[in-house]
Amino acid sequence: MALTKRRLKGGEIPTSSMADIAFLLLIFFLVTTTIDMDKGLGIVLPPEGDTIEIRKKNILNCLINSQGKVLLGGEPVETKNINRAIKERLRENEKLIISVKSHERTRYKDYVAVIDQLKIANATRISIAETD
Repeated sequence: MALTKRRLKGGEIPTSSMADIAFLLLIFFLVTTTIDMDKGLGIVLPPEGDTIEIRKKNILNCLINSQGKVLLGGEPVETKNINRAIKERLRENEKLIISVKSHERTRYKDYVAVIDQLKIANATRISIAETD
């Protein structure tokens, strides 16, 4: 009597639908995931080429140096107090345009802090001046 070897077949995991499941999960996560977009500074820029003549009394210069110190109309002002000073000036002259100019080495954080203070003061006319 000849003995025959029996091969035991091991259990197999069905993998025929694994690709379908992975694809469906990928689509599900792509559709349901939200991506936060960085909003930046919400400033509406005028069309290119528009130039308007403005009276000097309607312009208030806001200068930011490389250390983050602010001069508002030639007077030093702390960043946290800019909104109060601007509110007072806007009460005196509602056509006031704030011209913000910063040094080329001014930190972005300081620049944004000044713009935020202007927005808190409800300054709607802000001019971004070029650095020299």
